Amino acid sequence: METTTNPNWFHGSKVRLAAAIQQDAQTLAAYTEDYEYLRNLDTDYAVPQTVQEAGPKSVRRDNGVEFMLRTIDEDRLIGFVALHSIEWNNQAAKLAIGIGKAKDRGKGYGSDALGIILRYAFHELNLNRISLDVISYNEVAYHAYKKAGFVEEGRMRSAVLRGGKSYDLIIMGMLREEWESKLQV
Repeated sequence: METTTNPNWFHGSKVRLAAAIQQDAQTLAAYTEDYEYLRNLDTDYAVPQTVQEAGPKSVRRDNGVEFMLRTIDEDRLIGFVALHSIEWNNQAAKLAIGIGKAKDRGKGYGSDALGIILRYAFHELNLNRISLDVISYNEVAYHAYKKAGFVEEGRMRSAVLRGGKSYDLIIMGMLREEWESKLQV
């Protein structure tokens, strides 16, 4: 099991979890002009958002937390990660993550952020279960989640309709004990 030897649990090797600042709203809104970003992020219909719509949400909400992802080397905003729909009585939450620009994807930022947010979820928030869903065409995200230790728990067949085709919505989850055993390896 991981100990408290890390001096700052909001830092990984490539990214850090940060509070939103006012200037982030413009960057977050610009992300929504990228169709590929929107179609991988959510099952809702893709539509660009205004600065007010896309702007940072409150970091601490009754049923979730959201962090901005900033690079360690340049302190540059690259995306967000959130634990939402927290059910405190069940020690369960859902996870959402987005890397905004295509040039920042595939560089390990998302995997680093997953490691940080899972440690936060299991050790700081004392959660026992984290779940997420991913659209079947988003194979890069699916494999990143599997690598992080998420297990496919089921599929909602033809749940997402995009570009005249239907796709499955894959339900994935991870338990605290699975995450801790992965750390032992």
